[in-house]
Amino acid sequence: MIQRFSFGHPIPTESVVQTLPLCEDPVPFLTALPGGWQYKMQENCVVYGLGEMPRGLNKRGWHYVTNNTDESRHTEDKLSYYGAHNFLLIRNGAECFGLFVDFPGKVHYDIGYTRHDTLTIRTEEPDYELYLLSGGDENALCREFRALIGRSYIPPKWAFGLAQSRFGYKTEADIRTVAQQYKTHDLPLDMICMDIDYMQGYADFTVNKERFPDLKQLADDLKAEGIRLVPIIDAGVRIDEKDETCQEGLAKDYFCKKADGTPFVAAVWPGKAYFADFLRPEVREWFGGRYKVLTDLGIEGFWNDMNEPALFYSPDRLKAFFDSMAEMSKMPNIEQEDFFEKVVGGVMGLMNSPEDYASFYHEVNGQRIRHDRVHNLYGGSMTRAAGEALAKERPDKRTLLYSRSSFIGSHRYGGIWLGDNNSSWGQLLANIQMMPNVQMCGFLYTGADLCGFGYDTTPDLALRWLEFGILTPLMRNHSSSGTRAQEYYQFEDELPAIRKMLQLRYALLPYLYSEFMKAALENGSYFRPLAFDYPGDPDAREVQDQLLLGEGLMAAPVYTQNAHGRMVYLPESMKLLRLRAADDYDEEILPAGHHYVRCGLDEVLLFIRPGHLVPVASPADNTAQLDDTKLNLWSYLPDGAHASYRMYTDDGVTTDYEKPEHWRTLTL
Repeated sequence: MIQRFSFGHPIPTESVVQTLPLCEDPVPFLTALPGGWQYKMQENCVVYGLGEMPRGLNKRGWHYVTNNTDESRHTEDKLSYYGAHNFLLIRNGAECFGLFVDFPGKVHYDIGYTRHDTLTIRTEEPDYELYLLSGGDENALCREFRALIGRSYIPPKWAFGLAQSRFGYKTEADIRTVAQQYKTHDLPLDMICMDIDYMQGYADFTVNKERFPDLKQLADDLKAEGIRLVPIIDAGVRIDEKDETCQEGLAKDYFCKKADGTPFVAAVWPGKAYFADFLRPEVREWFGGRYKVLTDLGIEGFWNDMNEPALFYSPDRLKAFFDSMAEMSKMPNIEQEDFFEKVVGGVMGLMNSPEDYASFYHEVNGQRIRHDRVHNLYGGSMTRAAGEALAKERPDKRTLLYSRSSFIGSHRYGGIWLGDNNSSWGQLLANIQMMPNVQMCGFLYTGADLCGFGYDTTPDLALRWLEFGILTPLMRNHSSSGTRAQEYYQFEDELPAIRKMLQLRYALLPYLYSEFMKAALENGSYFRPLAFDYPGDPDAREVQDQLLLGEGLMAAPVYTQNAHGRMVYLPESMKLLRLRAADDYDEEILPAGHHYVRCGLDEVLLFIRPGHLVPVASPADNTAQLDDTKLNLWSYLPDGAHASYRMYTDDGVTTDYEKPEHWRTLTL
């Protein structure tokens, strides 16, 4: 059951696709507070949700603010990341219910931070809609919420292959070298992502002809080898009188404005830039149409970045800072408090300044609204602009699209990656723990930057991250310029193990793709916590580092440096597969309970639940070469039981998902 409550005069977000009547009754479970709500939690209460946030599967014990933020320091003290995902799923003894706060600005959550037994929710303005879901268990409520917000984006099948990326591939030769090295070292590959270096002056929808003299030929050549090019598009439009996107946007009055009616200006990678008003349908149609510049060159996938929007500085605030520094330079002595507060704090405060976000405006249904009131809609609306336009430009064809910033609702138009993480063991654990919370908010096609984006990775971290990364829908190795090269062929000593793990990913695709499509088409779960399927098991509720994967598997990755194994909890008897390759593994039946399981750096731990099958193909160099007609079946059938598996298979390109012939039943 879903109840809809409305307060004040909500700004429409279009996050919800169902039209529900307003409920006039008091809100169940919650106690009203001035400006928000309160809920009392028992000692064993667990709170899931909030999507892309720090601190574990269970969000209890910390406070959070959904405020899309360009935050590269992914540490536990942070309150906000790149996405605003205002859905909570609460299990409190016998009570189980979900909450969706449909509000485009900041929402503050105190989940046992101030008082361990108290959850409070507060919106920055009193104008929002609240949806309360009740009457089912965790899995049922997640399905109900996903039906409320609409079908999740489905990418082309090749998007489930490996993507290699780096901020620093500066030329066509760099791209061709990556493709050649993967082939030379017999490593499968489906995508190479291009960061801003392919652009002319970091301007959207341009190509640097010196570095990439014939992008179409490059795209065609790589596609012939089963590899797609996936370029980046940033939110800021370079201010340039010769740039077509800039001049057209100015002529059509499509950029966000300051209070005086002039275009808002802030600097990002191209220097000073304008920002399209994505909250207007006509602007979304225009900006999305600009992607045709690249689809005409054979591009079939994109990643949207910097769309919180990230702001390095605004000219107005930079001038004010320099003026203040000029005054301080005249002082005979600058005491340390002034130095750190005004000099250091002033420099750092130029980036993503709240004052800047409060200084420009959008047009929403003919009404002028200040940006900070609808801030969380911006990045998702950019994804919507691209998704709607690409569906029109490439009718009946799927286009790869994923974004850094997001809001519930944009999950219908594209996937996300989990932002600019770093090469640390803590970030590997964070990747594991974020996945179920992000996916219950609708973002099924998602993953983190494998090996880590910032800092220098290590060979053992690369291997351990790959143990989990081969299971995530988006599997991308991405790193920042200036960091250690981490393409998988760079790790000479670990190359045999890496090769087998990547081949294992492709061998598992019949299962992984099927479970993804079931989750997308039937509002089910791809990743989920153990407690969802074992709600009466208090030990399952405590598990923070194991995930159920589809209907038949459980994953228990190793995420600790120098570990030779890990403790695993089994709510019931399962079959352990200690995999070194798709056709090289040890298997063992383990009873329910706690076990220490050894796992070498070259191994992957997977557990098959009783009564289930897992279809496995032969490895392939890319998804186009994958043969899912000749399969092996992994199984755990205690006591001679029979089992069947519904496998989904299609051409992976068109959008006709509903055909019954896409489903096959495998029986053992």
